[in-house]
Amino acid sequence: MSRHVLITGASRGIGAAVANHFVAQGDVVVALSRSGDAPEGCAMSLSVDVASSASVAGAVKTAIDAHGPVDVLVANAGITRDGLAMRMSDEQWRDVLSTNLDGAFYSARAVLSSMIRARSGRIVFMGSVSPFYGVPGQANYAAAKAGMVGLARSLAREVASRGITVNVIAPGFIDTEMTAGLGATSDDMTALIPMGRMGTTADIAAIVGFVASDAAGYLTGQVIAVDGGLAMGL
Repeated sequence: MSRHVLITGASRGIGAAVANHFVAQGDVVVALSRSGDAPEGCAMSLSVDVASSASVAGAVKTAIDAHGPVDVLVANAGITRDGLAMRMSDEQWRDVLSTNLDGAFYSARAVLSSMIRARSGRIVFMGSVSPFYGVPGQANYAAAKAGMVGLARSLAREVASRGITVNVIAPGFIDTEMTAGLGATSDDMTALIPMGRMGTTADIAAIVGFVASDAAGYLTGQVIAVDGGLAMGL
């Protein structure tokens, strides 16, 4: 039986790979992104600013009106505005927190009513190993992703009795457009990974698919690192 899957940041990178994974399973996928672009096979694509509560709420209502209650939310939308903390502007800090953390909260809040009524659901937040490993120049990004863990665990306790699970996937160094321009830094990071390679978007999508599946029904409030061993022990 197909599920209604809502994915933010679905136009490229990890989000697009996750969308493709669920489309291949026959699920009804609604893709949310700033551009409104989506992988082929998605049932609907909506242009959304996840930093805006009203924008998210409107998009989720449109998706529910068209396809019924949301069964799976993958809150993947995220940006980087890297810079050393002493030189980081207010805008760099706020842009990242607004998109990465506020956006995750707005997205989860918007789908919860339909999940609670259905007494089932899967919420998957796309975190990072950054707050656990410590990456210079990413104070804003790490703070947002660390906040996501607290958000997920609080939500997990609030909704567990309703059959809803909430988990965080924490990717390591993944081969995406975001990392493509790092040059020599990319080689330095890869050298730190025990498995000796960057991860792929397919590596992440496979784990998201499992966490969203019936097989993971007893898994909630967890942070799952998919990082080739980079941040062992997070």
